[in-house]
Amino acid sequence: MRRVLLALLIIFLSSPAFAGEPPAVGSEAPAFRLQDQNGDWHALEDYRGQWLAVYFYPRDDTPGCTTEACNFRDNIYAFKAIGAAIIGISVDDVDSHKEFSDKYKLPFTILSDESGDTSRAYGVLRDFKLLKLASRQSFLINPEGKIVKHYDDVDPDKHTDEVLADIKAYMAATTEPAAS
Repeated sequence: MRRVLLALLIIFLSSPAFAGEPPAVGSEAPAFRLQDQNGDWHALEDYRGQWLAVYFYPRDDTPGCTTEACNFRDNIYAFKAIGAAIIGISVDDVDSHKEFSDKYKLPFTILSDESGDTSRAYGVLRDFKLLKLASRQSFLINPEGKIVKHYDDVDPDKHTDEVLADIKAYMAATTEPAAS
């Protein structure tokens, strides 16, 4: 009997619970106000009027997360050239983000969601009871603050190029003249 109870407890504590569904494409992006790697506050509203790629990731300085962050870093000028911003979000604390950002010279904002509230609002929080992580998912937000794309299957090696191509395609589609 003890073994059965112990097995059930281990299963309960180790199986992740996801915090709801991600917001639907076409809906308003959930608002946030979080601190970056330098302790400065950022809100979604600060990015109104520009394209925004918000990528959630599990942990600072892990292989996939480092690959993804460095790929965004290496393409930062392409994003800046089209007026798009990049934000990374995880549940790691500000100090961890500072070390990660400094170590890899990341030229973009990384936000600390220690409470998990923003990750939960975006439907990406994985709660293992003893450990909370954001799953590797991204959202492309248009200048009006609406989600235009949700990436739920992210390949850290290819994601940056995919996001950049999608932003360019959305921008081209919104600037094409109407047919007469």
